[in-house]
Amino acid sequence: MEVVYLTKKGLTKLEAELRKYEGEMRPQASRNMEEARKHGDLTENAEYDAAKEELARIETHIYKIRRKLANVHLIDADKIGTDKVHILNKVELEDLDSGTTFNYVLVSPEEVEIDRNMISVKSPVGKALLGGRVGEIVNFTVPAGEKRWKIININPPES
Repeated sequence: MEVVYLTKKGLTKLEAELRKYEGEMRPQASRNMEEARKHGDLTENAEYDAAKEELARIETHIYKIRRKLANVHLIDADKIGTDKVHILNKVELEDLDSGTTFNYVLVSPEEVEIDRNMISVKSPVGKALLGGRVGEIVNFTVPAGEKRWKIININPPES
């Protein structure tokens, strides 16, 4: 599995998610499955099948979180420069078609918060911006079509 780059905040969030799944969701799903088992023949018990599927989904999610945690590399925001676009940089951009300016912060997929303009380095936008320098024009395709943006400024990560 590839390295998962996280901030300390992102690591804390992922660990909390694991605790929730292991401490709350898994036990509840197990109880639901046991309760459904009491309702008769398991070969024709839709409630049991649904509970079993839910428990399997939870176990799969726990497994994925554990794999991510085993491959975490913590990012030291103090060591991230502004010479080119890196993960955690706040990038000021101009849409060359509309003239609109806006900002994005590049983050790992686990730390995406669209409402705060925190986008994944693995998204089409993130891939296009990563490694870019002030003054460069990046081109990329999104479902809405072809985009051309100019990198206006690269700011250091916020604390």
